[in-house]
Amino acid sequence: DQLSQATSKNPNSQSYVKLPLSLGQASLSGETYQHSQRPQAAAIQKKMGEEEVKGGPVVPESVLKKQKRNEEWALAKKQELEAAKKKRVESRKLIFCRAKLYAKEYDEQQKELIRLKREAKLKGGFYVDPQAKLLFIIRIRGINAMHPKTRKILQLLRLRQIFNGVFLKVNKATMNMLHRVEPYVTYGYPNLKSVKELIYKRGYGKLNKQRIALTDNSIVEQALGKQGIICTEDLIHEIMTVGPHFKEANNFLWPFKLKAPLGGLKKKRNHYVEGGDAGNREDYINELIRRMN
Repeated sequence: DQLSQATSKNPNSQSYVKLPLSLGQASLSGETYQHSQRPQAAAIQKKMGEEEVKGGPVVPESVLKKQKRNEEWALAKKQELEAAKKKRVESRKLIFCRAKLYAKEYDEQQKELIRLKREAKLKGGFYVDPQAKLLFIIRIRGINAMHPKTRKILQLLRLRQIFNGVFLKVNKATMNMLHRVEPYVTYGYPNLKSVKELIYKRGYGKLNKQRIALTDNSIVEQALGKQGIICTEDLIHEIMTVGPHFKEANNFLWPFKLKAPLGGLKKKRNHYVEGGDAGNREDYINELIRRMN
């Protein structure tokens, strides 16, 4: 009635009324959709049920291969870790035994030295130490007014900077070289304590042309394992006794970078026997090492 009244009042106006779907029509459309989906879902469920009955859920072959590969890798890694652990334990035992053996050897040498000195004193003589086999050289002067040959010798000795130090084997060739560069270096015969302090405190190795601190025995073993040197104690023993692999061990050690001596130097231009610092100071090099280490 209201609609007829509105149209009668305004005949030109157009009115559109959206009628809602009836409840029966909505339910009919939903049932039609559900009926269309039911056969498909039933077929899928039936297929999955048949597969599960046959042998459980189906896993793609690529996934199975990946699982197998991961298991093999995990097993290999576990075996590798166990082997490394076993090797580490055996290596630690060997290092301990060698260190103990070296300590005993050093003690016996010291006791033998004391015995020989006492024997010489009882006979009214003097004990003369055998010629030293090991030298430690420290550069104390720069390049001012230096001859090119002298500079070349210092480069061969790996003494490129002031207060650099290196070990050197005593022989005729090395002594001739030292006589040529004597005004620029000081050297002497280091004892066991000096060698240990230098290597443990300021020791660096050359591994793959890199300067690496000797913080782990594995670094020494990696570089010198072929020569039977597997730990720092082996390295110290090889240097101290000037063993058969002294050259390889000494080349492995990077030149020691020492600090300026505590209390300073007296007179670098004069020889040690003249009250200066240059030249051979024999056993007194150990006192200088203490001041510079």
